[in-house]
Amino acid sequence: MKYDFNFYNPTRIHFGVSSLDMLKNEMEKYGKKILLVYGKASIKKIGLYDKILNILEECNKEVYELSGVGSNPTYAKMMEGCRIARQEGVDFILAVGGGSVIDCSKGIAAGTYSVEDPFQKYYISNDKINNKVIPLGTVLTMVGTGSEMNTGSVITNTQLKLKKGHNYEEVMYPKFSILDPTLTYSVPQYQMLSGIFDIMSHLMEQYFSGDDDNVSDYLVEALLKSLIANTPKAIANPKDYEVRSNIMWASTMALNGLMGLSKTQDWMVHSIEHQVGAYTFCAHGMGLAAVSPSYYRYIYKDGLAKFVRFAKNVWNVDIIGKTDDEVAREGISCLEKFIAESQMVTNLSDLGVTTEMVHDIAYSTDLGGGYKAMTHEDVLEVLKEAM
Repeated sequence: MKYDFNFYNPTRIHFGVSSLDMLKNEMEKYGKKILLVYGKASIKKIGLYDKILNILEECNKEVYELSGVGSNPTYAKMMEGCRIARQEGVDFILAVGGGSVIDCSKGIAAGTYSVEDPFQKYYISNDKINNKVIPLGTVLTMVGTGSEMNTGSVITNTQLKLKKGHNYEEVMYPKFSILDPTLTYSVPQYQMLSGIFDIMSHLMEQYFSGDDDNVSDYLVEALLKSLIANTPKAIANPKDYEVRSNIMWASTMALNGLMGLSKTQDWMVHSIEHQVGAYTFCAHGMGLAAVSPSYYRYIYKDGLAKFVRFAKNVWNVDIIGKTDDEVAREGISCLEKFIAESQMVTNLSDLGVTTEMVHDIAYSTDLGGGYKAMTHEDVLEVLKEAM
């Protein structure tokens, strides 16, 4: 553990089949006017919408609604929520859905009383909050982003063709999150698999940084192995409670801050995918799956020792008689094979990326990197390889 760190995460987690029973107790702690934020029809189809409205009615809440939040939440939808919250004097936001709904809700919570343009202020300039914020809680129905236990929010500005993330300050942690794995059963397989790779990407982007003997790396390896073991089981039986609960908790653990402690981290894959998503509105996790092998092949020599460890400890690659380079490449090939065998997307063309888009995507991507500092030209090469 090379680097000092401070860790704080105040989100209360209610996990399991009876977790929704805790919603009434939680909501009684907050004000009268509630903004209920959700996606399209799914929470109504599974009966969750009615259950939540009944609970809020029991708590004597006034409920205002923002529905139709898409899988890549737009700035326009976020600002629609801000207008409702400001006009009605909302006291609390309840986000019911997956990470997109929660991310949008965080943007509303921070942006409602911002004097400046919230997208410019937070998602482009990365400024600190200097205005009143609205507290929020979540009921999770799709796993992947970990947004239920962190301060992150990703919003797409369709006018600017920019998909940007922002990590808000401590005030933006959800006050509580209700995690019932059975609420994820109705998620289509494509979205379930997209969420699973998003989890894997979160873990790998924290893992592939530094070569010290870091406790977080051991935890990441264990979570990756759990996902590798549980993914084919989830495909075979989407209603296997133990499997879905393991995936749900792995998602929360992957991005609640613990895995990145004392790590420099490398979020370049997410940065590239954000711009892929800005141009195609593809499922986030599928974009990550299409980009990751190409990116890691591009940088592995600069972090060779870690990629060897990844191959050995995560994929059980036999190292006897092989060079470090061969072992590292085999580990990346194992990742690529897992993506294909899990019916995830293996190339950007299948997500609607065209050769005409590639240059604009590359040169609008925020630069960063870990073992290798990336240029726009480097990003362009990764994208070409991922096509």
